[in-house]
Amino acid sequence: MTAARYELTGRTAMITGASSGIGAHLARLLAQVGANVVLAARRTDRIAALAEELGTDRACAVAMDVTDEASVIAGFDAGEARFGVANILIANAGTSHAGRSTEIAARDAAQTIDTNFTGVFLTAREAAKRMIATGTRESEKGRILIMGSITHRLHGMGDAVYAASKAGVAHLGRNLAREWVRQGINVNTIHPGYIPTEIQGDWYQTPGGQAQIAGFHRRRLVEMEALDDPVLYFCSDASRMVTGCDMVIDDGQVL
Repeated sequence: MTAARYELTGRTAMITGASSGIGAHLARLLAQVGANVVLAARRTDRIAALAEELGTDRACAVAMDVTDEASVIAGFDAGEARFGVANILIANAGTSHAGRSTEIAARDAAQTIDTNFTGVFLTAREAAKRMIATGTRESEKGRILIMGSITHRLHGMGDAVYAASKAGVAHLGRNLAREWVRQGINVNTIHPGYIPTEIQGDWYQTPGGQAQIAGFHRRRLVEMEALDDPVLYFCSDASRMVTGCDMVIDDGQVL
């Protein structure tokens, strides 16, 4: 595999949840290999700063609440006005409300499902509509990459709703891949292991977090950069014949 096969010059990528963590990291990654990047999130001050960092000739920031259909459509419209139709979508927006199932508030459970599952569906659907309308059936350039989680395979305490939402998007991804297989759109899902990001706060510095790390077979967290090559593969022409795939990147944490 040569670096040239990861080249994304002339392609436009929409990344949801781009204001921090994995989303911001992947925005920098795709910009480095030539993609125009549409940064979508609710925290518009953060994505505006990231767009400035990447260069306004290469990136733009659009307000988007992935749980709201009108907001999703407006965000895609704004990105399209700047860079044309996005032929890459990274559905990365997510949230978590930790707590035992007997204690978590109904509104927090609903927000988790709305963001992690419904948000993926709404953004993937909007991306696919626009890709199909611009000829992905012929070009085979459509790429939708869903960010899942290894929790979809785990049974723990404190994240039942989150884990179920991630199991849902894994199955959703396979179904969308089948539905759009003749439309030149590849839909794949990456399931990262435990990576230190803003969503966990200072958990990994606490005794409980340290105990969790000690329980992993290799006694370490996954490095963010471990996602780079797989993400570029799924977004590029190198993965032209790969759709409906689930890839776990967890350093053996789920074993």
